Amino acid sequence: MSDIYTEGTEELILNMGPQHPSMHGVFRMIIRLQGEIVTSIEPKIGYLHRGLEKLAESRTYAQFIPYTDRLDYLASPHCNLAYVQTVEKLMGLEIPERAEYLRVIIAELARFASHQVFIASSALDMAGWTAWGYPFRDRERILDMFEMLAGNRLTVNVMRIGGINAEPPEEFWPALQSFVDDMPEKIEEYYNIYLGNEIAQARMKKIGILPKEVAENLSITGCALRASGVNYDVRKNEPYGIYDRFDFEVPVLHGCDTFDRNMVRLMEMNESLKIIRQAMRDIPEGPVMAKVPRVIKPPVGEVYHRVENPKGEMGFYIVSNGTTKPERVKIRAGAFVNLQCLEEIGVGTYVQDLIASFASLDAVLGEVDK
Repeated sequence: MSDIYTEGTEELILNMGPQHPSMHGVFRMIIRLQGEIVTSIEPKIGYLHRGLEKLAESRTYAQFIPYTDRLDYLASPHCNLAYVQTVEKLMGLEIPERAEYLRVIIAELARFASHQVFIASSALDMAGWTAWGYPFRDRERILDMFEMLAGNRLTVNVMRIGGINAEPPEEFWPALQSFVDDMPEKIEEYYNIYLGNEIAQARMKKIGILPKEVAENLSITGCALRASGVNYDVRKNEPYGIYDRFDFEVPVLHGCDTFDRNMVRLMEMNESLKIIRQAMRDIPEGPVMAKVPRVIKPPVGEVYHRVENPKGEMGFYIVSNGTTKPERVKIRAGAFVNLQCLEEIGVGTYVQDLIASFASLDAVLGEVDK
């Protein structure tokens, strides 16, 4: 950066958050500025800490499921799925086929809705008020379907150890069909109104560079990693459930910048629609719950299982002592790990660029703080 922008200026220490509107929750960072140039970033987390890992030790395996909703509350079915599949892996449970397909449909709807919030929030952080409204308008249709399934719209608790809570109501299927038919046009609309806009592109292209080697060394996962040219998606690299049955692409871009981290999510939305269509076509009849013991006591042992959450890889490590409650639960939250790269993508840029770069990480503080 040219000295012309910093010559004759004094260093300014600036607090951003936790109440700052572009912090995506109760995140705080202390930044040092030389003029308008960011010279250092010190992230501060813990304002939303609820001690979920410790709470798990005093709850039965089934009782802890609703607590996982509160991790990435914009994609709660993924958090539920990661946890129940970890318990099922520990118990060696076989899940009914119909439940597996329904889990995929619900998870991909949650991924789509999460990316809609991301696109809207990213636009809003750069004062794109018009672009903010379009994804939120369409997300309501997913929330309507979630309400049919779970009775609520945000912390959607449908996953159970052994399957899902209940068969979807009849009105769910026409709503789902209408949704997948309409959304390709809406995704194109998101691009035209926001990411295709020359002002947005000027604000994001070649800004917030996260080189491939740095992303790998920092254990970055999810869309942030794939935007840095790494073809890694847990659904493909270590398929869980029945994801190995679906034909879909893993979007990978090589710009390593804020714009590509936005574009990867937009491209993933089309792939989610592709997966949902295949699941709707192939879903068999049958039960949605396995025969699970009334009192769940997994055998003594330990297990780790991970899924591809919209924010990155989410994993659960559970230690069982053979009782009704886990001995230890450790959560690997993708958003928490991804925040490591904040200094890499923010230092040396203008302070207004830092806002866009931070938004491109799609951090949800419920998952970060736990």
